[in-house]
Amino acid sequence: MSELQLGIVEAKFADLIWEREPVTSSELVHICADRFQWKRTTTHTVLKRLCDKGLFENNGGTVTAKLSREEFYTRHSRQYVASTFGGSLPAFLAAFTGGGRLTEEERTQLQALLDRDEAEL
Repeated sequence: MSELQLGIVEAKFADLIWEREPVTSSELVHICADRFQWKRTTTHTVLKRLCDKGLFENNGGTVTAKLSREEFYTRHSRQYVASTFGGSLPAFLAAFTGGGRLTEEERTQLQALLDRDEAEL
């Protein structure tokens, strides 16, 4: 799974599948016709693209996730930090905060992550 990026339409479609899986491709065609005004062929094209990216599989007309939403976004985030910030989480956090101050809640959440990581060592 080399390319972990999703366009806006692909992300909305992926969310739809994650919310309903397992779901049949026929159900997806009906849902997408109603929600996105897609034709059957469009639904199948986008589904195939997401299956080719390794997110889902369509086995006998039943679509299931190969990666959970959380797993996908974890991998996507790691790939982004690696390609944009040379893998440096501190550099990413510095850019993300943009020189602004973290809230107390954000500091508490980050500290909990650091504590959990240290406990796993």
